[in-house]
Amino acid sequence: MQTTFPRWCCAVLVSALAYSASSATRPAPATPRPLRKASDLIRRQEPVKINQSLLKQITPDAVHVVVSLPKQRAYLMTGEQVVIDSPISSGKRGHSSPSGHFSVLEKDPNHRSSIYGDFVDGSGRIVRAGVSARIDVAPSGTHYVGAAMKWFMRLTGDGVGMHVGILPGYPASHGCIRMPADGAKLFYDHVKVGTPADVGDY
Repeated sequence: MQTTFPRWCCAVLVSALAYSASSATRPAPATPRPLRKASDLIRRQEPVKINQSLLKQITPDAVHVVVSLPKQRAYLMTGEQVVIDSPISSGKRGHSSPSGHFSVLEKDPNHRSSIYGDFVDGSGRIVRAGVSARIDVAPSGTHYVGAAMKWFMRLTGDGVGMHVGILPGYPASHGCIRMPADGAKLFYDHVKVGTPADVGDY
Protein backbone atom coordinates (compact mmCIF):
# COMPACT_ATOMS: atom_id res chain seq x y z
CA MET A 1 0.00 0.00 0.00
CA GLN A 2 2.85 2.38 0.79
CA THR A 3 4.26 2.08 -2.75
CA THR A 4 0.96 2.15 -4.72
CA PHE A 5 -0.76 5.06 -2.87
CA PRO A 6 1.68 7.76 -4.02
CA ARG A 7 1.42 6.52 -7.63
CA TRP A 8 -2.38 6.66 -7.52
CA CYS A 9 -2.23 10.09 -5.95
CA CYS A 10 0.16 11.31 -8.62
CA ALA A 11 -2.10 9.97 -11.40
CA VAL A 12 -5.10 11.84 -10.01
CA LEU A 13 -3.08 15.03 -9.62
CA VAL A 14 -1.74 14.85 -13.19
CA SER A 15 -5.24 14.25 -14.58
CA ALA A 16 -6.64 17.17 -12.61
CA LEU A 17 -3.89 19.51 -13.80
CA ALA A 18 -4.37 18.41 -17.42
CA TYR A 19 -8.15 19.03 -17.26
CA SER A 20 -7.58 22.42 -15.65
CA ALA A 21 -5.15 23.42 -18.38
CA SER A 22 -7.48 22.32 -21.18
CA SER A 23 -10.40 24.20 -19.59
CA ALA A 24 -8.34 27.36 -19.36
CA THR A 25 -7.51 27.32 -23.08
CA ARG A 26 -10.99 26.29 -24.30
CA PRO A 27 -12.71 29.31 -25.95
CA ALA A 28 -15.87 30.59 -24.35
CA PRO A 29 -19.06 29.93 -26.32
CA ALA A 30 -19.89 32.76 -28.69
CA THR A 31 -22.64 35.11 -27.56
CA PRO A 32 -25.48 35.03 -30.11
CA ARG A 33 -26.05 38.31 -31.90
CA PRO A 34 -29.37 39.96 -31.06
CA LEU A 35 -31.99 39.87 -33.80
CA ARG A 36 -32.25 43.09 -35.80
CA LYS A 37 -35.45 45.05 -35.41
CA ALA A 38 -37.71 45.29 -38.44
CA SER A 39 -37.19 49.06 -38.39
CA ASP A 40 -33.45 48.50 -38.89
CA LEU A 41 -34.13 46.63 -42.13
CA ILE A 42 -36.11 49.52 -43.57
CA ARG A 43 -33.79 51.92 -45.34
CA ARG A 44 -34.44 55.43 -44.16
CA GLN A 45 -34.99 57.89 -46.99
CA GLU A 46 -34.28 61.58 -46.95
CA PRO A 47 -37.47 63.47 -45.99
CA VAL A 48 -39.36 65.89 -48.20
CA LYS A 49 -37.29 68.92 -49.19
CA ILE A 50 -38.97 72.19 -50.13
CA ASN A 51 -37.60 75.32 -51.79
CA GLN A 52 -39.84 77.74 -49.96
CA SER A 53 -38.97 80.77 -52.09
CA LEU A 54 -39.90 78.93 -55.29
CA LEU A 55 -43.00 77.42 -53.68
CA LYS A 56 -44.38 80.93 -53.08
CA GLN A 57 -43.92 81.86 -56.72
CA ILE A 58 -45.23 78.82 -58.63
CA THR A 59 -48.66 78.26 -60.14
CA PRO A 60 -50.13 74.97 -61.41
CA ASP A 61 -49.68 76.28 -64.95
CA ALA A 62 -45.89 76.52 -64.52
CA VAL A 63 -44.94 73.16 -62.99
CA HIS A 64 -44.24 69.61 -64.12
CA VAL A 65 -43.50 66.36 -62.29
CA VAL A 66 -40.44 64.13 -62.66
CA VAL A 67 -40.31 60.71 -60.97
CA SER A 68 -36.90 59.04 -60.72
CA LEU A 69 -37.32 55.28 -60.33
CA PRO A 70 -33.61 54.57 -59.59
CA LYS A 71 -33.42 57.31 -56.97
CA GLN A 72 -36.92 56.62 -55.58
CA ARG A 73 -37.65 60.37 -55.58
CA ALA A 74 -40.35 62.57 -57.09
CA TYR A 75 -39.69 66.17 -58.04
CA LEU A 76 -42.11 69.03 -58.57
CA MET A 77 -40.27 71.25 -61.02
CA THR A 78 -40.62 74.71 -62.46
CA GLY A 79 -38.42 74.91 -65.53
CA GLU A 80 -35.19 73.18 -64.49
CA GLN A 81 -35.53 74.09 -60.80
CA VAL A 82 -36.69 71.68 -58.10
CA VAL A 83 -39.48 73.10 -55.97
CA ILE A 84 -40.32 69.95 -53.97
CA ASP A 85 -38.18 66.81 -53.65
CA SER A 86 -40.04 63.88 -52.08
CA PRO A 87 -39.17 60.23 -51.34
CA ILE A 88 -41.36 57.62 -53.04
CA SER A 89 -41.92 53.89 -53.31
CA SER A 90 -42.62 52.77 -56.87
CA GLY A 91 -43.82 49.41 -58.23
CA LYS A 92 -42.09 46.25 -57.06
CA ARG A 93 -40.81 43.49 -59.36
CA GLY A 94 -43.69 42.07 -61.36
CA HIS A 95 -45.71 45.26 -60.80
CA SER A 96 -43.23 47.87 -62.05
CA SER A 97 -44.40 51.44 -62.38
CA PRO A 98 -44.77 52.33 -66.06
CA SER A 99 -42.10 54.60 -67.53
CA GLY A 100 -42.87 57.34 -69.99
CA HIS A 101 -44.43 60.74 -70.50
CA PHE A 102 -47.78 61.17 -68.78
CA SER A 103 -50.02 63.90 -67.50
CA VAL A 104 -52.30 64.16 -64.48
CA LEU A 105 -55.64 62.76 -65.66
CA GLU A 106 -57.60 63.09 -62.42
CA LYS A 107 -57.29 64.47 -58.91
CA ASP A 108 -59.18 62.83 -56.04
CA PRO A 109 -58.42 63.73 -52.42
CA ASN A 110 -60.04 60.56 -51.01
CA HIS A 111 -59.61 57.98 -53.76
CA ARG A 112 -59.89 54.23 -53.14
CA SER A 113 -58.40 51.44 -55.22
CA SER A 114 -60.77 49.49 -57.46
CA ILE A 115 -58.33 46.56 -57.52
CA TYR A 116 -56.51 46.19 -54.17
CA GLY A 117 -58.06 46.35 -50.73
CA ASP A 118 -59.74 44.25 -48.03
CA PHE A 119 -62.81 42.11 -47.50
CA VAL A 120 -64.74 43.48 -44.54
CA ASP A 121 -67.91 42.33 -42.76
CA GLY A 122 -71.04 44.31 -41.97
CA SER A 123 -69.48 45.90 -38.88
CA GLY A 124 -66.43 47.08 -40.81
CA ARG A 125 -64.10 44.42 -39.39
CA ILE A 126 -61.40 43.29 -41.84
CA VAL A 127 -61.86 39.59 -42.55
CA ARG A 128 -59.19 39.30 -45.26
CA ALA A 129 -56.60 42.00 -45.88
CA GLY A 130 -54.53 42.75 -48.97
CA VAL A 131 -56.82 41.10 -51.52
CA SER A 132 -57.18 41.61 -55.25
CA ALA A 133 -60.70 42.26 -56.47
CA ARG A 134 -59.69 40.69 -59.78
CA ILE A 135 -58.55 37.38 -58.29
CA ASP A 136 -59.91 36.80 -54.78
CA VAL A 137 -63.48 35.84 -53.93
CA ALA A 138 -65.19 37.57 -51.02
CA PRO A 139 -66.09 35.23 -48.15
CA SER A 140 -69.78 34.97 -47.33
CA GLY A 141 -71.06 38.01 -45.46
CA THR A 142 -68.21 40.29 -46.54
CA HIS A 143 -67.72 42.96 -49.18
CA TYR A 144 -64.76 44.57 -50.88
CA VAL A 145 -63.35 47.92 -49.66
CA GLY A 146 -60.60 49.45 -51.77
CA ALA A 147 -57.32 50.54 -50.23
CA ALA A 148 -57.19 54.23 -49.35
CA MET A 149 -55.18 56.34 -51.80
CA LYS A 150 -55.34 59.81 -50.31
CA TRP A 151 -54.33 62.81 -52.46
CA PHE A 152 -54.56 60.66 -55.58
CA MET A 153 -53.16 62.01 -58.86
CA ARG A 154 -53.98 59.60 -61.69
CA LEU A 155 -51.33 59.14 -64.39
CA THR A 156 -52.74 56.27 -66.49
CA GLY A 157 -56.10 54.90 -67.52
CA ASP A 158 -55.18 51.63 -65.79
CA GLY A 159 -55.27 53.30 -62.38
CA VAL A 160 -51.59 54.06 -61.77
CA GLY A 161 -51.13 57.30 -59.90
CA MET A 162 -49.35 59.14 -57.12
CA HIS A 163 -50.84 58.98 -53.61
CA VAL A 164 -50.12 58.59 -49.89
CA GLY A 165 -48.68 55.19 -49.00
CA ILE A 166 -46.11 53.22 -47.02
CA LEU A 167 -42.47 53.93 -47.92
CA PRO A 168 -40.14 51.09 -46.87
CA GLY A 169 -37.18 52.58 -48.74
CA TYR A 170 -37.44 50.44 -51.88
CA PRO A 171 -39.97 49.70 -54.67
CA ALA A 172 -42.90 47.96 -52.97
CA SER A 173 -46.19 49.04 -54.56
CA HIS A 174 -48.41 47.35 -57.13
CA GLY A 175 -47.42 50.01 -59.68
CA CYS A 176 -48.48 53.31 -58.13
CA ILE A 177 -46.08 55.96 -56.87
CA ARG A 178 -46.43 55.99 -53.08
CA MET A 179 -45.55 59.20 -51.26
CA PRO A 180 -45.43 60.44 -47.66
CA ALA A 181 -48.53 62.34 -46.57
CA ASP A 182 -46.83 65.74 -46.53
CA GLY A 183 -45.23 65.24 -49.94
CA ALA A 184 -48.42 63.96 -51.57
CA LYS A 185 -50.44 66.89 -50.24
CA LEU A 186 -47.89 69.41 -51.51
CA PHE A 187 -47.84 67.87 -54.99
CA TYR A 188 -51.64 67.61 -55.01
CA ASP A 189 -52.06 71.28 -54.10
CA HIS A 190 -49.69 72.49 -56.81
CA VAL A 191 -50.59 70.38 -59.86
CA LYS A 192 -53.71 70.45 -62.00
CA VAL A 193 -55.40 68.04 -64.39
CA GLY A 194 -53.10 68.18 -67.40
CA THR A 195 -49.82 68.78 -65.51
CA PRO A 196 -47.03 66.85 -67.34
CA ALA A 197 -45.40 63.95 -65.46
CA ASP A 198 -42.31 62.05 -66.60
CA VAL A 199 -41.53 58.69 -64.97
CA GLY A 200 -38.32 56.78 -65.65
CA ASP A 201 -34.57 56.50 -65.11
CA TYR A 202 -33.88 60.13 -64.24
